[in-house]
Amino acid sequence: MIRRMKKQRVVVGLSGGVDSAVSAWLLKQQGYDVVGIFMKNWEDDDDSAYCSSNIDFVDAAAVADVVGIELEHVNFAADYKDRVFAEFLREYSAGRTPNPDVLCNAEIKFKAFLDHALRLGAEKIATGHYARVRETAEGFQLLKGLDPAKDQSYFLHRLNQAQLSKTLFPVGELHKTEVRRIAAEIGLPNAKKKDSTGICFIGERPFREFLNRYLSHTPGPMLDDQGRELGQHVGLSFYTLGQRQGLGIGGKNFDGADKAAAEGVHAPWYVAYKDVAANTLHVVQGHAHPWLQSPWLEAEDLSWVAGQAPAAGVLAAKTRYRQTDAACSLALPGPGVLRLEFDTPQWAVTPGQSAVLYDGEVCLGGGVIARAATPPLVPAQPLRARGSRGRQRRPSAVKNARAT
Repeated sequence: MIRRMKKQRVVVGLSGGVDSAVSAWLLKQQGYDVVGIFMKNWEDDDDSAYCSSNIDFVDAAAVADVVGIELEHVNFAADYKDRVFAEFLREYSAGRTPNPDVLCNAEIKFKAFLDHALRLGAEKIATGHYARVRETAEGFQLLKGLDPAKDQSYFLHRLNQAQLSKTLFPVGELHKTEVRRIAAEIGLPNAKKKDSTGICFIGERPFREFLNRYLSHTPGPMLDDQGRELGQHVGLSFYTLGQRQGLGIGGKNFDGADKAAAEGVHAPWYVAYKDVAANTLHVVQGHAHPWLQSPWLEAEDLSWVAGQAPAAGVLAAKTRYRQTDAACSLALPGPGVLRLEFDTPQWAVTPGQSAVLYDGEVCLGGGVIARAATPPLVPAQPLRARGSRGRQRRPSAVKNARAT
C-alpha cells in the first residue's frame, strides 16, 4: 500500500490586501496545506471611518473563499497594546519618533502570530512582505525583496534566526506588477485594492488629533537658526524631524534679507531639532539647510539577524524606509551601541526611527537611533527692528502664525 505523505502546513497572515492574498495562492499551488489567519490588532475606533479592520476582514474572507482555504479570525489587540502601542506612546512622550511597524513585526506578526500558528500544527508561517529568506551553512539570512520599490526588509530587521527559520515570503521573489497580474488572472476580489498606507489605529485621521487623545502637551517657543522666535509649538510630541506641514509659520523668510533668501522668498520651513529639556522646537528654512544634515548617528537597542553584530567596517545603511542605501562605516564603541559615520551626510536623521544595516542584498539588523549630529544652536534673540522708528515687530510672514 502506498502511503501519501502529509502536506506541510503553512499558516498565512491574510490582511485583506493583495500581497498576502497572492502569497496564499502561491503556497496552495506549491502543494502546502494552507490555513489563513486574519489578525485583529486594534479595537479602539475599529468601527470608525478611520480604521478599515472590518472591511479588511471581509476582503480576507473573500480571498480565502477564492483560494479555497480556511480562515480564522484571531484577536491580538491586547498583545498589541502591551507590546507595541505602550512603547509607541513612551517614545512620543520622550520627544522621539518611533516606528510601530518595526515593533509590530517583531512582537506580533512574528511572535504572537507565530506562536499561535505553531499551536495549530504549522511548520511555517507566511506573510505578504516583500523580502526573502536564504538558508546558508551559517544559518538564515534576511534578504531584500527583488522589487526595489517595494522591499520591506527595513521593517523586518529585528527578526531572529528562530523566526526566520519558520518564515516564508512568497512574493519576495516578485515585483508588485507581477503580483497584481497574478491576482487579476486568478480572479481575486482585491486585485486592484490600494496598498495600505498606515497602521490601523491611526488610519487616515489627522495624526495630531490622534496623539492628542493620549499624550499631554506643553506649548513652547519655535525658534529659527538665528534664535529668533517665530511662534509657539503646541507640544514637542506632535512634531518630527524633517516635518514641513503643520508648522503654522508660513513659507516666507525675513524680508529676503537672510541667507534663506538664496533658496527663494517662499522656501519652506522644516523641523530641525527638538530640545526636550528646554521645550523648544528649532526650525530652519530650505530642504538643504545644514542643520538637516547628519554626518553620523548612534543607535541603541540593537538587534542582529545572525545573533551577533557584524564586524566593524564599511557597510550601507538606511535611516528611514524607502531611503537609498547610504555608504557608511560601522563602529561598535560600547556594549549595545553602534555608531555610523556616513560618506555623505544624511537628511533629517530622527531619534526613535531605525538605523538598518546592509551588506549588499543582505539585511544584517540594526538599532533604534538614539542621537545624531546636533545643530550649533544659538540663544533666543528678539526679532530685529524694522521701520523708521526701530520698533520690534514680528515679520509679516509670521505675525499671524498659529500653531495648528
